[in-house]
Amino acid sequence: MGAGLFGPFTSPNAQPAHPAANLKTRTLGIGKNKIEVSSLGLGCMGMSYHRSFIPEKKYMISLIHKALDMGVTFFDTAEAYGPYRNEELVGEALGARRKDIVLCTKFGFNIQDGKLAGTNSDPQHIRQVVEQSLKRLKTDYIDLLYQHRVDPNVPIEDVAGTVKDLIYEGKVKHFGMSEANSETIRKAHVVQPLTALQSEYSLMTRQPEKDVVKTCEELGIGFVPYSPLSRGFLSGYITEHTKYNPANDNRPSLPRYQPEAIKANWVMIDTLTTFGNQRGLSAAQVALAWLMAQKPWIVPIPGTTKLAHLQENLWAMDYQFTPQELTQLTADLNKITIVGDRYTGQSAQQVNK
Repeated sequence: MGAGLFGPFTSPNAQPAHPAANLKTRTLGIGKNKIEVSSLGLGCMGMSYHRSFIPEKKYMISLIHKALDMGVTFFDTAEAYGPYRNEELVGEALGARRKDIVLCTKFGFNIQDGKLAGTNSDPQHIRQVVEQSLKRLKTDYIDLLYQHRVDPNVPIEDVAGTVKDLIYEGKVKHFGMSEANSETIRKAHVVQPLTALQSEYSLMTRQPEKDVVKTCEELGIGFVPYSPLSRGFLSGYITEHTKYNPANDNRPSLPRYQPEAIKANWVMIDTLTTFGNQRGLSAAQVALAWLMAQKPWIVPIPGTTKLAHLQENLWAMDYQFTPQELTQLTADLNKITIVGDRYTGQSAQQVNK
């Protein structure tokens, strides 16, 4: 994977070879639709939404500033996160450094009484969401605008056409989609070329390898894995005893985070830890390094609310697998059968569309 945050990986005790701000970069998209971003981005959702607790805003602003200082240039949010609160947080934190970063947000839901109420990618709604997002983010353009979920009631060509118009108007720079299937990606790409697809992809969720990763490679579209640590599970910090706040966390409703599934899937943590222990790596670092080793245009966006975990995640870029290591680790991981679906109900119906 080449030199990383502090140069080539040597040992856990190695001293920085050059400033942390010289973070490795990767490219999403091709031609005039490409953007260069830090090799790992920062998913900001959990700072405001869906992760049981909401930390004090001043500490999350400080964390975002630390990420900037460490060289992170790729920041991800959405109007749905909060709703709205996360865009406001990100806008406040990044306003003064706007030109230094690639800022991503999303449209695609109805929001009623502070809750998500189904998909909505009507062209007029897209325009309304973009105007509101620009205000919350304290900016006059969005670098990468994703359709958060495919709307079955609106032709994807109309969605892509609306974003194309927004790009022409200068309010948006690049177009992305989330959780779209290969057929939908191809239809959209004809109207307005995509820069990135953002979908769940981790060692716990490898379905994208079957089709959409191949489609992205064919079309020159970058891939941005969200939940690359499977909502914290691959860090090894979540156990069958973990307590969640169901009022602000989707994990209690997901089969994969039930106590019996966590115990059944712990073999994944054991496998990552066994590999990492011999090389000075944590389970999370092995999981992230493995993802980045799959393709040079894959850019994970792990989220965190803790500075120590941010640093840990960024150091994952420094590890370079030998071909033999990667082959053996992948073979060991392929033997593991994951227990529990990633989504149920309406959430499951909104993915791979």
